[in-house]
Amino acid sequence: MKLARWIFGVAGVYGLVLLVPFYFLEDRIGQDTPPAITHPEFFYGFVGLGVAWQIAFLCLAVDPVRYRLMMIPSIVEKFAFAIAVGVMFLKDRVPARLVGFGCIDLVLGILFVVAWLRTATPRTEAS
Repeated sequence: MKLARWIFGVAGVYGLVLLVPFYFLEDRIGQDTPPAITHPEFFYGFVGLGVAWQIAFLCLAVDPVRYRLMMIPSIVEKFAFAIAVGVMFLKDRVPARLVGFGCIDLVLGILFVVAWLRTATPRTEAS
């Protein structure tokens, strides 16, 4: 259980440190990687959704056994981004620097699977 707490705690803090600054970077993103963001509602919706998941990871870190079922969508969240970035990179649709973030999510997804497996409680057989 200690490992699961550590995994989800680190993931939540890392994600918040990475995502919260995006709330202040809309214009900068348009300058650094044109074109400008044309649908800010999607951009801020994505950032808000990402922040919500980081808070969910922090909640999981508090009591991984109690919230174990929430590890399943957490795993999906990490692999969804990692796979999407990998496929888009192979199709030359994202810059190479984004692959690093996809790899971090891939590693976190694997660690989430490890945490899910390690928090399983053995079933007791009825006598």
